[in-house]
Amino acid sequence: TAIKAAVLIQRWYRRYMARLEIRRRYTWSIFQSIEYAGEQDQLQLSSFFSFMLDNFTQLSGNAPDLISQFFDPATDPVRDEGKRAKYEQIEVPESYLGPRLAFPLTVTHTNALLSAFKQQQTLHARYVLELFYETKKFLKQMPNIIHLSTYSKEITVCGDLHGKLDDLLLIFYKNGLPSAENPYVFNGDFVDRGKKSMEIIIILFAFLLLYPNHMHLNRGNHEDYIMNLRYGFTKEVMQKYRTHGKDILQILQDVFSLLPVATVIDNKVLIVHGGISDLTDLDFLGSIERHKFKSALRPPKRSLDLGEERGHRQVVGSYTDRGGSGSSKRRQAKLPKQRSSSSSSSSASSRHSSSSWDKDPAPRSVASPSASLEVPFLDSDVSIAPREPPREEVEWKQIVDLLWSDPKSHSGCTPNTFRGGGCYFGPDVTQKLLKKHQLKMLIRSHECKQEGYELCHDGKVITIFSASNYYEVGSNRGAYVKLGPDLIPRFFQYQVSKCTRKMTLQQRVSVAEGSALKSLQEKLYAHRSELIAAFQQYDQSSTGRISISEWAMAVESVLRLDLPWRTLRSRLVRLAPDGDVEYLSCFEDLHMGQPISEVTPNLVETLYRYRTDLEIIFNIIDKDHSGLISVEEFRQTWKLFSSHLSIDIDDAAIDNLARSIDFNKDGSIDFNEFLEAFRVVHRLEAKQ
Repeated sequence: TAIKAAVLIQRWYRRYMARLEIRRRYTWSIFQSIEYAGEQDQLQLSSFFSFMLDNFTQLSGNAPDLISQFFDPATDPVRDEGKRAKYEQIEVPESYLGPRLAFPLTVTHTNALLSAFKQQQTLHARYVLELFYETKKFLKQMPNIIHLSTYSKEITVCGDLHGKLDDLLLIFYKNGLPSAENPYVFNGDFVDRGKKSMEIIIILFAFLLLYPNHMHLNRGNHEDYIMNLRYGFTKEVMQKYRTHGKDILQILQDVFSLLPVATVIDNKVLIVHGGISDLTDLDFLGSIERHKFKSALRPPKRSLDLGEERGHRQVVGSYTDRGGSGSSKRRQAKLPKQRSSSSSSSSASSRHSSSSWDKDPAPRSVASPSASLEVPFLDSDVSIAPREPPREEVEWKQIVDLLWSDPKSHSGCTPNTFRGGGCYFGPDVTQKLLKKHQLKMLIRSHECKQEGYELCHDGKVITIFSASNYYEVGSNRGAYVKLGPDLIPRFFQYQVSKCTRKMTLQQRVSVAEGSALKSLQEKLYAHRSELIAAFQQYDQSSTGRISISEWAMAVESVLRLDLPWRTLRSRLVRLAPDGDVEYLSCFEDLHMGQPISEVTPNLVETLYRYRTDLEIIFNIIDKDHSGLISVEEFRQTWKLFSSHLSIDIDDAAIDNLARSIDFNKDGSIDFNEFLEAFRVVHRLEAKQ
């Protein structure tokens, strides 16, 4: 009897754990798919910025508008030495109680910064600008690829932090502060998403200047001012430094563009943020001028001009110069290439470039003469007819692949259709690069992993991700990896949270699942009219019901998220007694926050769908950061935006919308009220 009871309990427990694992896996899939869809939206928005530069009129009649200044900076971070540093003109009041910096920095300064940030203090803008100015001067000396040696020491490699200061502080607590005896490599994506991005880069840059031979920073795809507009860093800077925020953002454009793009340990381990492609050439990467590309999201102008001059363009489905498949579920949005600075290493630094890695003037086989080269506009599939790509175009692809690519189990190199930039590289591509440069291993970051790290390609590719609770509390662990002279990786995991330890496994899964499903429901609502049209194609009799398979196919055809819709069906939609799906029920629990009667339902849906993009655009237009924009600015910007995306909304509807959200009729729109009006409210939220 006791044995039977034990067997029954064991069977029940296994089923219970299996159900939890299913929930955990689809929760993870939802988070990741929505994240990558957001990155595709960002690529589309970056195309609009280029469009806006060409078409935006001077609404205020003032000197060069903020949009042009922000997106088309004319300064060269390497040659721009003539201007007096702006920080010298800023006075620090005696009432300021935060840390005070003096250069060169000492351990006392870094300790003061750590202590201040733990106490929620903010570093004065004067010191922030001076720190960034000194960091910029230092980075100008650095080569594109940093070479390190372990000797008798271990090197710690950390992945994405994404503004999560608690993770950085926990790493330092567990592993020790950076020092000559405790070197670190931080592999990009220091900023965005989290609320403490400024604190993180201040700490990292301070340790970089304090220990230039033992603190190393690679560039990530979020060290990019256009990415920062969408994912929160720009907003964070302007909120914390209203007076000097623009100056801080402008110098950070230079600093980010000067960050090295790769690190090599003992000539055997390559560390890059995203990954590689079949075109990656480390010799060529050592020779490019990385500072010339402040954003990997902006295409090289030269390649666009050449296409216009020749006047012959053709349509392609995706990357064709890579041999990848021309068909993909999502339209491929391409990123631009960047040059990187090949400045020689400082004699005072142990960072040095390999003698053979900085010489080749161009990669030996970056494109086939018969290949069709896609014009890097992110909103079209227009391409230049087959021709040899200009060097700047080749440089851009090299940088983009390093920052945006992901490994996959299948062989070959294909377009990264989920992110919209970079590529998927297989084990054969990894093996080819490692063999060519006599390497043993590739360490990269860029992807959140549930355990904080993951090995693939027969253990030759390691993904390390250091931001725990990335999607939701309890969603994932963070990790870092240590490499000693034997180059055998040792992984260390952690999870930052004041409440995670008190939660059971089921509670952690439930919290993450609820957050994921909420995001997915909002995604469904944003495409309501398209989904209803897709459902009705299967419902010719207008019964309001279709089969589960038809519902799943219809949802995937619209959202393109590649999710297990049949498994998710029970959490998103209601079944009729006969087993069919009542497809309109997936919208029942959602409504707009403050419905405006003058706005048509179709326009409401459109505004909600592009709500994030509009927030980014209007934050740029709001030059004094008052939260107010003029009705005329709203009209013209929205007309440009709708024209660019081919949204069919007539001028009268836009004018009615502008008038309706000018609540006090003073000719200005409170943009925070506008955003609140177009926020989706869940039924449970409304009850609370």
